[in-house]
Amino acid sequence: MEQLRTIGRELAMGSQGGWGQSKEFLDLVKSIGEARSKAEEDRIISRELEHLKRRLADPDVPRRKMKELLLRLVYAEMLGHDASFGHIHAVKMTHDESLPLKRTGYLAVALFIDERHDLVILVVNTIQKDLRSDNYLVVCAALTAASRLIGEEAIPAVLPQVVDLLAHPKEAVRKKAVMALHRFYQRSPSSVSHLVSNFRKRLCDNDPGVMGATLCPLYDLILEDPNAYKDLVVSFVNILKQVAERRLPTSYDYHQMPAPFIQIKLLKILAVLGSGDKSASGHMYTVLGDIFRKGDTASNIGNAILYECICCVSCIFPNSKMLDAAAETTSKFLKSDSHNLKYMGIDALGRLIKINADIAEQHQLAVIDCLEDPDDTLKRKTFELLYKMTKSTNVEVIVDRMIEYMISITDHHYKAEIASRCVELAEQFAPSNQWFIQTMNKVFEHAGDLVNIRVAHNLMRLIAEGFGEEDEGADSQLRSSAVNSYLRILGEPKLPSSFLQIICWVLGEYGTADGKHPASYIIGKLCDVAEAHPTDDTVRGYAVSAILKIFAFEIAVGRKSDMLPEFQSLVDELSSSHSTDLQQRAYEVQALLGLDKQAVESVMPIDASCEDIEVDRNLSFLNSYVQQALENGATPYIPGSERSGVVSVGNYRAQDQHETSAHALRFEAYELPKPSLPTATSQSSVSRPTTDLVPVPEPSHYREDHHQTRSQPSGNAVSGEFGAKLRLDGVQKKWGRESYASSSTPSSSASSQQAANGGSNSDGGGLVTSQARESSYGSKTQPGTEVSAEKQRLAASLFGSSAAKPNRKGHAGRKATKESSSTEKAAPQPAKEQVTPAAPPPDLLDLGEEPVSSSAPSADPFSQLDGLLGPASASPALAGTSAPSASNTPDLMSIFSDDVQTGATSASTEPAQKGATTKKGHSLQDALQKDATARQVGVTPTGNNPNLFKDLLG
Repeated sequence: MEQLRTIGRELAMGSQGGWGQSKEFLDLVKSIGEARSKAEEDRIISRELEHLKRRLADPDVPRRKMKELLLRLVYAEMLGHDASFGHIHAVKMTHDESLPLKRTGYLAVALFIDERHDLVILVVNTIQKDLRSDNYLVVCAALTAASRLIGEEAIPAVLPQVVDLLAHPKEAVRKKAVMALHRFYQRSPSSVSHLVSNFRKRLCDNDPGVMGATLCPLYDLILEDPNAYKDLVVSFVNILKQVAERRLPTSYDYHQMPAPFIQIKLLKILAVLGSGDKSASGHMYTVLGDIFRKGDTASNIGNAILYECICCVSCIFPNSKMLDAAAETTSKFLKSDSHNLKYMGIDALGRLIKINADIAEQHQLAVIDCLEDPDDTLKRKTFELLYKMTKSTNVEVIVDRMIEYMISITDHHYKAEIASRCVELAEQFAPSNQWFIQTMNKVFEHAGDLVNIRVAHNLMRLIAEGFGEEDEGADSQLRSSAVNSYLRILGEPKLPSSFLQIICWVLGEYGTADGKHPASYIIGKLCDVAEAHPTDDTVRGYAVSAILKIFAFEIAVGRKSDMLPEFQSLVDELSSSHSTDLQQRAYEVQALLGLDKQAVESVMPIDASCEDIEVDRNLSFLNSYVQQALENGATPYIPGSERSGVVSVGNYRAQDQHETSAHALRFEAYELPKPSLPTATSQSSVSRPTTDLVPVPEPSHYREDHHQTRSQPSGNAVSGEFGAKLRLDGVQKKWGRESYASSSTPSSSASSQQAANGGSNSDGGGLVTSQARESSYGSKTQPGTEVSAEKQRLAASLFGSSAAKPNRKGHAGRKATKESSSTEKAAPQPAKEQVTPAAPPPDLLDLGEEPVSSSAPSADPFSQLDGLLGPASASPALAGTSAPSASNTPDLMSIFSDDVQTGATSASTEPAQKGATTKKGHSLQDALQKDATARQVGVTPTGNNPNLFKDLLG
């Protein structure tokens, strides 16, 4: 009866605005809950905000009423509306002496603003004062606000007080101090790095709450450097053992499980510390076995602990008993009717098969059921498991299943992921080239726009190279089947652009090679492709090039080929196209039709796609011409990066483009500063008296890192336009990149790579006992239930049989030069998984010569050809020798000397050319004026030139 009276009083107070809130606030909450649309909810909140603006503007609002108004503001802000007009009132309430009002103010401020807000500076002083309060509740409120509002700049203002609170007599304050210190570490590790030892001390705190809060920062620290915390393994194991034995107060129990969240965090820490460490893992086996034995599968939290135990077992050094216990628990998850537990079971199975692949064979029917489950999330997780289980014996079944699922889904993000996995598995485990081409056709047909273009290039190379043997008949059959399949696929209504590029290339190379299809038929198909994609210049370019190859093939074999009307109209259209690339292709086709058989065979050789093309990137055949021009008094070429001091009409446009690209947004990471150069300053610059301003002539030295100079324009180029520059010899910069005169040396840190658990696969085959094998998925089925024959065949295809496994080898003619396949195909091994080694990280401190990039230059396209007009000694590439070492690099400050003359050889020239003298040419401004005029006149095509190859063929 007393309880009924209490409930009645509370209900009466609620109807009259009880629980310390007014009836207006309760009506607001009720009206928002009863809103039938978002528009109606927005109207209610808008009216409420107008009302709150008028109330907050009243200077005589009582403090308790102000508390309610702030709560109503919080309610409006959490629903997505702007309540910034009340933020200052929340900041004012944090100064109140009343504890309920102060806590309400801190709560509102923490929800309204973040550490980047302008009002934070008004809260820092209040937090400092409250951290010294005698009331521990006020201190707790200040610590909670500090974790939310203190940014990187304000951390030093409150850090000493937070560290002092780690020794506070109240455990709640110590716990929140640990949490605040952890938050500071996350925002600015350098500010708290000297206080990391405090976390070790708090691990031995008498209060379990403080100890549990300390596990979070320790976990982050252990992830960064596990070796520095190996000595804590025994301590973590002892804590986990005490928790599992219920030695903590019952107030930490959750669903009758002793401190489950502390157990989960400890298991994660042990998994990191025991990875690849046999001695550290030896301390964990006993407590992990106790948790497996005492695990409760009746509650979700109990299953969470067991799942974390499985993750820990899969990370630490393998142990047969632990693997058996983990496999048994995984079997319970897979047999459950809950989709959540099945999901956990599939994920756990994917972790265990990395250690012992035979564990998956015990649950093959369960995996098949999850693969056919209508739950899409469970199905995706099962495909991830199959991806990890793929071998050369089951790749066909798994890839076919993945392609079927990829066709059925509409999520482009996951479709791209499935397509990339299909491509990776096909490239790594393909049993034959024929199957690989068919699989790639399916992937490109249904997800071509989502596949990397590199895959298309690999497919074209594979078709061109064939089986790699001397059997030309097999290669011809492969290409003929590809042509037939692509002609059939062209009838589809919509095909991806990358797939159309492959089709056009194959039809152009091998469309008429077998004689089954006439040239007019193939040309008509290609014209249809070009006309069907008027906005895709790449596809149209591939189609025109393919037609060009077909005409060349017909002329080479002596057959007469007439230009079809539709192709003639296509060529006429492309001749006046806005794309210069399509114009050039159209002119090439017209020029080719006017050549004889011998000329066509020289220009377009048959089946020469696999021949290596020798490209002279240095254009060494022009060395004699360049040297003769220099001897006759020609002006040496000056790189664009060194022309900043010369202002003329000819190079005005180039400088304007350079400045535009220099001031554009950069999305790449900043480069590290180069180390100090050991070479001494040139004699000319040393003998010069030290002054504040030094006139800078036009620099003529050669810079090896031209790409870096273009992407990061230095201040020298800007100051050179004005003819004077500050001398910065030996001056240490305080901000920005370090000067070359500084003695700082960048240090490179080598990260130690832990041994992978997969390396113990050789011992994993016998780790599963016969008792674990008997608890298979079939034990769940009823005596009268029979497994369908289709599932049995699918399971046999996916998992194979331990008694008799087909010895299917990949084709011996598989090309080893395939770029996408990182490992060589070997005979199928059921108990091992082929792991592709990760590529080593690039050396960011490499000061050697920049590798030649195959990408098109973003600056002046004639800069490479203009380099031929410079001295031979200006580029080590022209001399045919390698670039000099870093130790012979000249001092950059020597360019400030007045003695530098245009055309003089730099310190980085070849030894054989150091003694050569260079004649000084005419005026630099006149030379650049002539160069700009030549550029404008000599490269513009004036019309249709039918004799395009006349000069080349003599």
